[in-house]
Amino acid sequence: MGLVKGGQLRKLHLGVDSESGEILGAVVTTNDVADCEVLPDILEQIDSPIEQVSGDGGYDTFGCYDTIAERGAKATIPPRSNAKIQQNSHEIAQSHPRDENLLRVNQVGRKQWKQESSYHRRSLSETAIFRLKTIFGGKLKRRFFDNQAVELFLQSAALNRMIQLGKPDSYKVEN
Repeated sequence: MGLVKGGQLRKLHLGVDSESGEILGAVVTTNDVADCEVLPDILEQIDSPIEQVSGDGGYDTFGCYDTIAERGAKATIPPRSNAKIQQNSHEIAQSHPRDENLLRVNQVGRKQWKQESSYHRRSLSETAIFRLKTIFGGKLKRRFFDNQAVELFLQSAALNRMIQLGKPDSYKVEN
């Protein structure tokens, strides 16, 4: 998520629980920090077990896959369009999860892979960002970076509180 203050773009990187919609981890950076660089910091903030980490192509690095595997989670990251298999198929070692994703995308196509892997759950983090921008205006009021980061962390905490107080329980009713 990009927020502008004084012509400088700030990025808010979020870790969102796909079930509750709550923000579990947040990192604020300048625009020159890549998404893949902050993933370890986001995951470090999450104490509970993680089943799956879904991210866009900005997280398609071996480092991100390894960080996710260290948490015992499944990485659901679409390989970049120019991605290549890194490990030879005749090597004895188990294939890397990134190579497995790439192989599956090549077998069934990107659209089918996204359905199989539940990649669409990633859009819930986009929904959290949309809610945050809609409720709080999407503009930063503080001048200095550290204060801007605190402002965004407080907005995230307030959004979580709103979710806890007002999100209905939804379930399918059989006829």
